[in-house]
Amino acid sequence: MMRQYELVERVLAYNPGADEALLNRAYVYAMKKHGTQTRDSGDLYFAHPLEVAAILTEMKLDDATIAGALLHDTIEDTDATREEIEELFGPQIAEVVDGVTKIEQLNLVTREEAQAENLRKLLLAISQDVRVLIVKLADRLHNMRTIEYVPEEKRRRIAQETMDIYAPLAGRMGMQDMRSELEDISFGVLQPDHYAIITSRLKHMEDENRGAIETISSELTQKLATAGIAAQVSARLKNPWSIFKKIEQRDIALEQLSDIIGFRVIVENEDDCYRTLGVVHSNWKMVPGRFKDYISLPKYNDYRSIHTTIVGPANQRAELQIRTRQMHSIAEYGVAGHALYKDNVQGSFKKLEKENQAYNWLRQTIEHLTKGEETDEFLEYTKLELFQDQVFCFSPQGRLIALPRGATPIDFAYAVHTDIGDTCTGAKINGVISPLVSRLRNGDEVEIIRDSNHTPSPHWVNIAITGKARSAIRRAVRIEELKRARTLGKQVLGTLLQREGIEDEETGAKKLAVLAGFKSVDDLIEAIGSGQIQAENLDEHVEKLTGKRRSMFRRKKITLPVAQEADGWFSLRDNSNFKFRIPGGQRLGAKGKAALSRLGFNTPVHISPEGVVPGDRMVGILDTEGVLSIFPIHSDALESLYNKDVAWIDVLWDARHAHNNMFNVSVSMLAANKPGMLANATATIASCDANIHNLVLRMISPEFHQLIFQLEVRDLVQLTEALSTLKYSDGLSKVRRSSIEEARAISRIDWQNHNEES
Repeated sequence: MMRQYELVERVLAYNPGADEALLNRAYVYAMKKHGTQTRDSGDLYFAHPLEVAAILTEMKLDDATIAGALLHDTIEDTDATREEIEELFGPQIAEVVDGVTKIEQLNLVTREEAQAENLRKLLLAISQDVRVLIVKLADRLHNMRTIEYVPEEKRRRIAQETMDIYAPLAGRMGMQDMRSELEDISFGVLQPDHYAIITSRLKHMEDENRGAIETISSELTQKLATAGIAAQVSARLKNPWSIFKKIEQRDIALEQLSDIIGFRVIVENEDDCYRTLGVVHSNWKMVPGRFKDYISLPKYNDYRSIHTTIVGPANQRAELQIRTRQMHSIAEYGVAGHALYKDNVQGSFKKLEKENQAYNWLRQTIEHLTKGEETDEFLEYTKLELFQDQVFCFSPQGRLIALPRGATPIDFAYAVHTDIGDTCTGAKINGVISPLVSRLRNGDEVEIIRDSNHTPSPHWVNIAITGKARSAIRRAVRIEELKRARTLGKQVLGTLLQREGIEDEETGAKKLAVLAGFKSVDDLIEAIGSGQIQAENLDEHVEKLTGKRRSMFRRKKITLPVAQEADGWFSLRDNSNFKFRIPGGQRLGAKGKAALSRLGFNTPVHISPEGVVPGDRMVGILDTEGVLSIFPIHSDALESLYNKDVAWIDVLWDARHAHNNMFNVSVSMLAANKPGMLANATATIASCDANIHNLVLRMISPEFHQLIFQLEVRDLVQLTEALSTLKYSDGLSKVRRSSIEEARAISRIDWQNHNEES
């Protein structure tokens, strides 16, 4: 365990003006308060806050933050109080300790309602002083480093919480080294088999390429020195979790990744970064499409560096990161490396937002949660924002807009301004009119086409990928639905009052609202228009209002459109696996409107040949003949349907009927053309308890076959397990769910003919 003087010396080494007396008081106070408390490992508990403080000294943080780290568990685990800490150490340190204590009491892996509320509290605590987050992340890092001593059931919960919340938060704050270590340890806990396979293969690849690594390092250092550039060159392999994610995202084998070996070049200034790039590209071939200039266009978390990939000795690809020492400090420590925190200045919310883009994201998120968004929407918004990677696009005026990878023109429009998103009707990408479902790429110029009378379509929620866009779309759709409900309700109520011979409609409506238990006429109108109450259910109240029994009223029921039924969701049939909701704003002709009015009453339902399983997000496409076709949200068929005269219907699984059933879904993969590969694939599928319903084998080249399986699975969890297991089977690569063309090849029913016959 680190001694008192050793900790103080660590701080003085980078901050000679540190308050030694403060550090000594905090050390002694925390040690006395924790006393003989022990951890799961059997070590004295005080060793934990001491190690947390040591982690923060590596980041060269101010003495107030180090003192807060020493004291961070005293309020929660001892008889210390905030008042006592404030009296002894001042309000800043007390605020940090109190903020960390509040975070400790939150359970961030729980049912969604509680998780969302706890996430709100977490972000609010951080917003008061960013050092609360820094101390908490260091606390979590040390806990993860010693997680092997924690009981297994608790270990998995902590690892999942770390992977879902704390690692992404560290990334969002620019603390990449901490994020990587948190992710790797969590990965090892949550998926030990995959972790073991990847680390073993990485070790083998490191040994195999050691010569190439040493050659590139030596040659690069020598050539830079010849060019008069003082540089520090280091090499490393990518961390296991980042490798695993790339294998998942790209559907390729580990050996096919081009950037497993990475080199970091640290130079003195920005000019040297670009001079180094010139030296590199002059001596080695660069890989096209693998150059990124994050100095000119920094990432959302202030990360700045130049990335390029070269073809080195023995055709070995290697990624290079070129940056200055200051850039490197921010790349490693993010907000913790910011100069604001090296002068013992309180990390106030307002001051930091002007200095740091990473913390500016937190300000925007705090603004979002204070708008009182619904629980599920806030949770979705925050998680989407935490996990994004970026592309950079431009407006016609040259304004730079940073968006998550995979963003669409809809996301771009809402990123510019909510009003632009709400009135968006189309987009030009690089001068060419393009569908709103198009995925934007780095450098695209996006022009939004607008119509002031237009409102967002509800199915945009399935196209947009940013939390801001989805939230704004849902809000606009709710407003439109409310307007329609009010218009419809007003018409229905007016018709009802006229039919009953009530001449003073205003007075009659007020009295009827009171009799029906509503606070106002507007509330009654909204209830009627939204289907919460049917007009015929007002019978007894009308009779009380008029003093007469009106049998004619009972015979002339006012029937509302199907879309206005209670809650908006319906089962298609008693034996259906689906529920549906009809969004507003559909672009249909007379036939389509007629089909829309019949939806829900023996509607023919067809499933896309790719298959859908419980857990999938789905879209229903209703054609003018009244046939509803269900597609998974990833289906490539949806893009071709965007401008067709069809209605996009929200579809959910009906849990009453989906339980314990088996569902067909198509998957595709490449297999090396060698004996036993088909047997290997089928055995792997069987090991996941999935059944093979059908199989198509195509020869792609003499070296590879394409295997297309139609599997029977219970749900998305089982399907994901099967896909993940297949990806790590030797000789298999590009494992993914099939495209619609591939699925048609294996389906025993021709999809187009099936639709035509219907």
